Amino acid sequence: MQIDSADVLVIGGGLGGVAAARAALTLGRRVILTESGDWLGGQLTSQAVPPDEHPWIESEYVSAGYRELRERIRDFYRRNYPLTPEARAAEHLNPGLGFVSALCHEPRVAALVLEETVSPWLASGALTVLRGVTPVAATREGDRVTSVTVRDRSGASTLLRGAIVLDATELGDLLELAGVPHVIGAESRSETGELHAPDHADPLDQQAITWCAAVELRPGESHVIPEPAGYAAWRDTVDPRWPGSQLSWTDVHPITLEKRYRPLFAGTPEQAVTGADRDLWHYRRILARRHLDHTFAGGDVTLINWPQVDYWEVPLLGVDADTRKRALAGARELTLSFVHWVQTEAPRSDGGTGYPELRLRGDVLGTDDGLAREAYIRESRRIRAAFTVTEAHIGRAMRGPGVGAQVFPDSVGIGYYRIDLHPSTSGRNYVDIASYPFQIPLGALIPASVSNLLPANKNIGTTHITNGAYRLHPVEWAIGEAAGALAAYCLEVDRTPTQVRRDPSDLRKLQDLLAQGLGVPLAWPDDIRRDGGSGEPDE
Repeated sequence: MQIDSADVLVIGGGLGGVAAARAALTLGRRVILTESGDWLGGQLTSQAVPPDEHPWIESEYVSAGYRELRERIRDFYRRNYPLTPEARAAEHLNPGLGFVSALCHEPRVAALVLEETVSPWLASGALTVLRGVTPVAATREGDRVTSVTVRDRSGASTLLRGAIVLDATELGDLLELAGVPHVIGAESRSETGELHAPDHADPLDQQAITWCAAVELRPGESHVIPEPAGYAAWRDTVDPRWPGSQLSWTDVHPITLEKRYRPLFAGTPEQAVTGADRDLWHYRRILARRHLDHTFAGGDVTLINWPQVDYWEVPLLGVDADTRKRALAGARELTLSFVHWVQTEAPRSDGGTGYPELRLRGDVLGTDDGLAREAYIRESRRIRAAFTVTEAHIGRAMRGPGVGAQVFPDSVGIGYYRIDLHPSTSGRNYVDIASYPFQIPLGALIPASVSNLLPANKNIGTTHITNGAYRLHPVEWAIGEAAGALAAYCLEVDRTPTQVRRDPSDLRKLQDLLAQGLGVPLAWPDDIRRDGGSGEPDE
């Protein structure tokens, strides 16, 4: 068996993993970063989700590293695409003009930019990236994780060692492999004291996953895909919590749960190219034809990540491998069934049925079938942490108007998103409630029973409820950045994360390292902290 080692071992190449590796590398540490697929970036790239971000994303209230990533993406379009003069001159270029984000763009572009970002460290040998490998085992000696074994697609195994190990996997895989105490699903209200927690704990209450797809508008053409095997069942089955079939333009409002009708196009498809309606087409559009000059031969491309393709039949966690495979296959079939329905049976806004002119664009997602490389994962195993963030710390309803989120003296980053839980595998519908702009406490990054393993993704010390606010792109990046900096600092001073948190001097030095060395904001201005976060989601 091959053996490799580094100062910091990062398992998982999503946004948190890349941010963690970048932070540790910037602070002079050698890093091994593993990725189960081929692309770095996780939800931004392989899972094909344009960044969900807060209203202050274009300001200084985001880390220098995340700002650099966003500007590199914009610069890629300026350097390589035939933009119109107006688009090229836009300071805050939004390539797709989708309204879910100020930076809706093709996942393929983000993957290329992330490769560009890590290239200097790869060239120097400070960073080793192992792709196509999955963690299959972890060993412990007392409270230390001493090795992680990964297996590649051929079945060959490599034993990896790091003085500090970061779990940046999408499902918190190392927590299970290393026997780290953790939680899955929903805690009970009696355990967390949360207003919106269920009466009883339910490990199988897990947010829906989504297998995203990209489609291009090609007027006058036909690109209808074959009918999927399970198409009739998806078309005709009505879930008790839903107003009708998922293969429909009808869904529910995530806050009120009232029935609503949202068509693909508010007007005609041709009008959508130049319009700015808040319909499904413009929601997550990732390439806007009107940004490109006459030399560009393609059309509008949008990303299908809508309620109609939320898969809630079978959970991923707390089940065996065969059940997990069945869930992933079901999510893929649902998305393909929805695409086929849109192309053939969907009511058109301009009369008739079906939009055969929609063409699956797997090439912008790095696939041949038009679907993303991986399913979009909203929920992970979560550590039993030194400190757990609950709804009482960030929820507007629990804290009251004008109070703001809890101020954490051990803050290692900031973020903001509504508490947004999609329908779950237990039969629960949306839980979508207002939160305040919040901080990331260091205590939420410190797990029980191990001294050298840190979470660096959606697996930190949150609850099922607050995970709904801490799971989005800039927050995941901030979590990874904090974990990477903490790892580097612990190695520098020969202390454990717990010791750093408990020592005021060490804590202050870590926070200075983040703020001054990496450009990470640690607190919101009081006016934003107290008054922000009252708006509704972009729907």
